[in-house]
Amino acid sequence: MTLGWAIISTGRHSDTKMAPAINAAAGSTITAIVSRDIDRAKTFANKHGVKIAYDNIDAMLRDPDVNVVYVASPNALHGEHTLKAAAAGKHVLVEKPMALSVNDCRQMIDACDRAGVKLGVGFHLRTHPGHQRLREMVVSGQLGKLSLTTANWGRGSRGLVTPSSRPALQAWWGDLSMVGAGAFMATGVHCVDLMRFVTGRNVTEVIALNDASSTSPLEELVTLTARFDDGSLGTIMTGRRTPDYVGNDVMIYGSEGRAGVRESVNTVLGGTLDIDTQTITACEAFETDPIALYTWQVDAFNNAVEHDLDPPASGMDGLRAAQVTLAMVESAKTGRRVNIL
Repeated sequence: MTLGWAIISTGRHSDTKMAPAINAAAGSTITAIVSRDIDRAKTFANKHGVKIAYDNIDAMLRDPDVNVVYVASPNALHGEHTLKAAAAGKHVLVEKPMALSVNDCRQMIDACDRAGVKLGVGFHLRTHPGHQRLREMVVSGQLGKLSLTTANWGRGSRGLVTPSSRPALQAWWGDLSMVGAGAFMATGVHCVDLMRFVTGRNVTEVIALNDASSTSPLEELVTLTARFDDGSLGTIMTGRRTPDYVGNDVMIYGSEGRAGVRESVNTVLGGTLDIDTQTITACEAFETDPIALYTWQVDAFNNAVEHDLDPPASGMDGLRAAQVTLAMVESAKTGRRVNIL
């Protein structure tokens, strides 16, 4: 079975990660690309071997060869584009953040459920074999009772792209109404989902600090402390003001020891699995690959469609990350703890 994918947006992520990943994955082909500018769409199509270029989403959705729609439009449009795709009977993989409000997330989930189509969210870090090993260790009880989980993703301030220096097509990242929040929307949501994934726990409470202000409402640096539903704690540091990518780790500490993957929180497969428990000591390095995490994400989504399974990250996972993001914004603004569940 070969699934025809359509991509909404010719942006950098679609160009450098997802289009190559869809082409590399088994059982998928890029049937269509959509851009407001038909020339950009045609250029993208020529580069990635796409069957047809569109400048109209509705026209693309009428294409019978399109089975899956990858939504990579600006954050504020994710809900609208997902609802349209579901109404057309297309499966949807929506890029993170799923949406800018919990209500929009619920509408997206309900629309896909009613249409009988799959809804996945682009949390590529779930496909990392090291992160999957951490989840297995938690499930099997090898770490004992969990106490602390940490996840960091600092993008690096050297050569930082500022709102004034962004290319015109990326200007929406500086528009609060389009992006929803600052650095947390780019990297923090991945940390939230990764901690939820490896622990199997939901966040119930957060307290956060960020560097947003009345004159600069889009934060560039965030620290967040979370409480999970088993009583364990978690911390996140994310943003664009650390000097480089050093320390982009996920770590779990429990009563029987610790386990983590160092330098794995990134867009590129890599890092080192580090385990030190009462019964296991291990260290394993992962070979660097620029698109493997995304190729595996596409493979898993194709498999979910073909065999009627849940995608690696579901709509509900996207909603949970949105809840934590909104709680982060509220906590940082008010200086108070915010309850979620």
